Amino acid sequence: MSGTYVLVIDVSRSTTIEVGALGDREFATGTYAYIGSAFGPGGFSRVDRHRELAAGDRETRHWHVDYLLGHPATRLERAITFPDADRECELADSLPGEFVSGFGASDCDCPAHLLATPGGDAVLEAALDEGGRLERE
Repeated sequence: MSGTYVLVIDVSRSTTIEVGALGDREFATGTYAYIGSAFGPGGFSRVDRHRELAAGDRETRHWHVDYLLGHPATRLERAITFPDADRECELADSLPGEFVSGFGASDCDCPAHLLATPGGDAVLEAALDEGGRLERE
């Protein structure tokens, strides 16, 4: 199955992370939401791959979010999926939070696909209201 997904990520302490070609980026303590698409081969197995990287079971980084998930100050809290829906840019614009400039949006005209949010519950509620499904590990 394929579609769009939202990852809710907790950053436990302020930190600077080298994010591939974006270079060093500062992340304040708080909750972030990454909006991604899984329309390529494997579909939502991409979410499982992100979980593996966040757990330390994978090292290879392909996307901006991998650098964030692979850092010891971060934790993947939740994943919400939107099966068969191409809503990546729409959700990046409508979920609560402030854009983290340039992060995760190198293939579109969006300011970013990572948001610094008011909290995980606010993101979860907004995503579920938009028709998302909470994924269990």
